[in-house]
Amino acid sequence: MYDNNFLGKNNFIWFNGVVEDRNDPQQLGRVRVRCLGIHTDNKDDLPTGDLPWAQLIHPVTSSGISGLGATPFIVEGTWVFGWFRDGYAMQEPMVIGTMPGKPAELSNSSSGFYDPNGIYPRYKNEVDTNRLATNNADHPHLGLELRKLTRREGVATADIDKVDLFRVNGIDASETPASDGDTWSQPPIPYEAEYPFNHVFESESGHVIEIDDTKDAERLFTSHRTGTSTEIDYLGNQVDIIKGDHYNIVSGKRQVVIDGQSDITIGGRHKVFINKDGATDNHYDIQIGPNASVNIQVDKGDINLITKDGNMNQRIKGDYNVEIDGDYNVDVRGSRNIYVNGMTIDSTRLSNSTSASLLDFDANRIDLNKRR
Repeated sequence: MYDNNFLGKNNFIWFNGVVEDRNDPQQLGRVRVRCLGIHTDNKDDLPTGDLPWAQLIHPVTSSGISGLGATPFIVEGTWVFGWFRDGYAMQEPMVIGTMPGKPAELSNSSSGFYDPNGIYPRYKNEVDTNRLATNNADHPHLGLELRKLTRREGVATADIDKVDLFRVNGIDASETPASDGDTWSQPPIPYEAEYPFNHVFESESGHVIEIDDTKDAERLFTSHRTGTSTEIDYLGNQVDIIKGDHYNIVSGKRQVVIDGQSDITIGGRHKVFINKDGATDNHYDIQIGPNASVNIQVDKGDINLITKDGNMNQRIKGDYNVEIDGDYNVDVRGSRNIYVNGMTIDSTRLSNSTSASLLDFDANRIDLNKRR
């Protein structure tokens, strides 16, 4: 004998309704729904708090057990469709899905079938589909417009001045070549979405994820509500924008290859600390390939090189040229040894020379000329 009151064999009672509460005390993702034709819109007769909790039926990618998958996400004011698993008793509603539409009015928190918080819907006479998905010029997404307005342009790079030729005793010395600075700009925002190819997730605080499959405009975009974001355009170019501080912590090694150019413009200080643990042979190596130079220019300030315990060694295959507009002061605590294979010329207009110890010049020929 069949039991028609058994779950699944009793009468299927379905409903359309509006979510009025999602603060489930059991944190199961349940919502309170006011059902059309079943519940009154008079909140004095039937307060939101007296509505039964409705269980959500999630897709397989949502949280089903032990917190795995996506967390349920539904807000007050959302229209939903479902059924009562207890049949005519209608005290155990089950929500099967949401029903996006085109709201004809905003919330009326004093009446049932509305968001009691007065927040949703956000827009009147506009479809519930995300604006980033529809790309309607009459309804632009405010986050996208802000991104366009705050795009960085004209960022300056280092600009090294050319040092004019100078002469030492009638001999031309080498010049320091200029390294002209230029500017660079953040690429234009590559958003060109077409409905229905841009798949958008947006949270209520403004976090956004876009997976855009629009032909020839494919993109991946993730954004924090503050504007910190990562975007990959259809060519594979990536733009990272960080509105706050950036911390990059690597427990293992880090290796980087840049096949093109690299520019860094820093508004504040920049420090590099190598071999902080004092291990052996952790050197700071810089190698410049052929036909390029190392240029360091301090617009106003000093260049300080200090070895707290060690030597300073230079090996120069060409000339060693120094031009000084001020004084040239050297304090040698030990001996000063100069070995010259060629000719040594010391030409000064006024010279004060003091040595606390022996001053040795070893060369084939030494000319010391004092001019008044």
